[in-house]
Amino acid sequence: MAEKTTKERITETALLLFEENGFHAVTVDKIVKESGTSKGGFYHNFKSKDELLYTVHDSFITYVLDKAQDAYERFDTPAERLYETVKSFVMMFDMYRPHVTVFYQEGLYLGPDSFQAIKQKRDRYKEMMFKVVKEGIDQGEFRPEIPVPIMSMAIFGMINWTYKWYKSEGQYSIEEIAEIYADLVMHSTLTKEAQEKVEYQRFFIKNKL
Repeated sequence: MAEKTTKERITETALLLFEENGFHAVTVDKIVKESGTSKGGFYHNFKSKDELLYTVHDSFITYVLDKAQDAYERFDTPAERLYETVKSFVMMFDMYRPHVTVFYQEGLYLGPDSFQAIKQKRDRYKEMMFKVVKEGIDQGEFRPEIPVPIMSMAIFGMINWTYKWYKSEGQYSIEEIAEIYADLVMHSTLTKEAQEKVEYQRFFIKNKL
């Protein structure tokens, strides 16, 4: 396994300290000491503690945004795009759970410019979800009686809370949890006709047993 870079060591240490103590209670000196680095190493990678907090937030938002864009480009139908987007969203919590936790706990401390940059990416992700859901309704795959914003925000609301309870050593793996969430979402959004399509049977857990 490759040795972690100074930036990785600083970021991982800061995540643990921010999560445990809060952003304002953690100093650069504390981060440097706990990570076994130096102030020179810190300021070579980050202009300030604020920029470090921004990097923590930006990492997982960029990940899910890239995955959603990739799903949209690789798949042809709204159903496939939604299924893959939901799964990648859930899988993110295994890779970035500390980042998400710090985001919800400390996000208010982002500077105005950093906050706006993060908000723009969050808005883009939301817009992509709205777009996929609307296209699903327009093409007759998704239930038309449920408004696009409510369906989209319900999906976000359900999945976002995962950071509170998910544990990598828990009963279910992140892959299994992603499959369960995807099953719930697809059963809730697809029309009965779409649910019966042979090519969509992979969306449902019962067909994988």
